[in-house]
Amino acid sequence: MPQVALITVHGMGETPRDYAAGVFGEMRTRLGPALRERVGFYSVYYQDILQKNEQTVWDRVDGASEVRYDELRKFMLFGFADAAGLENRKEDPGSVYELAQSQIARALLAACHANPANPANPGMPVVFLAHSLGCQVLSSYIYDAQKALRGGRVEAGIWRDIDAWSRPALGRSLTEREQHFLAAGTCTGLVTTGCNIPIFVAAHKDMHIKPIAPPTPLFRWLNLYDPDDVLGWPLQPLSPGYRTLVEDRTINAGQGAVSWLLKSWNPLSHNSYWKDDEVLEPLAGMLRRMVS
Repeated sequence: MPQVALITVHGMGETPRDYAAGVFGEMRTRLGPALRERVGFYSVYYQDILQKNEQTVWDRVDGASEVRYDELRKFMLFGFADAAGLENRKEDPGSVYELAQSQIARALLAACHANPANPANPGMPVVFLAHSLGCQVLSSYIYDAQKALRGGRVEAGIWRDIDAWSRPALGRSLTEREQHFLAAGTCTGLVTTGCNIPIFVAAHKDMHIKPIAPPTPLFRWLNLYDPDDVLGWPLQPLSPGYRTLVEDRTINAGQGAVSWLLKSWNPLSHNSYWKDDEVLEPLAGMLRRMVS
């Protein structure tokens, strides 16, 4: 039975449903036979909420106009439409923001009930791996959850009324232990790659730029970014809270790039993090710490 859960959250742009297969395979290989069976693997997928409409717009533009740099242009359309869609009217019931949070909750719920002998396993550690826009999506989810459990007012998403979400989803209200787990209350590790949280908080007053609270005493947030990736940012400079909570680390996620465009930035460099040893080994280390 799993002793720790690894949960991935994908980033912006066109994303296949099996986007995490490669990193899960790498983790199984790096952990080896003795440890890999102790890890439960779960992926959050929210792109299908957005992708159909984005594809329709792309098909209309591509079919009726002359545009250059098709792959780069398509990445920008899908990626920034994702970001705009998640923030647009997010307070509305059934918003994209709410639906994306629902997918995170479902992945956590699956991990929570992974052990049939203990269907609500409130103590199992969780490690998250989030990329690009997924870092903002996950951070907002945890921030909202922590605020709700403290008794604060949440304006958008499923934590505005977690019981109203759980009754249709489960046919019942969540137990207090399940709420704690779904609020990432057992999270011991978070690895973010190509993180663009600064884009979402840059217009906020400095006093309002606050990170999540550490969910557990063992919690470690490692933020990995390539200085040549214009969508990947350090987090420590954002505020004293981020400086205390996050470890920023620069890596080279585009080592095979040779042309000027590849060397500076393109979608390939932004989407190369999860194939890089400088990401995979620290992630495997977080899992080993929980199961060794």
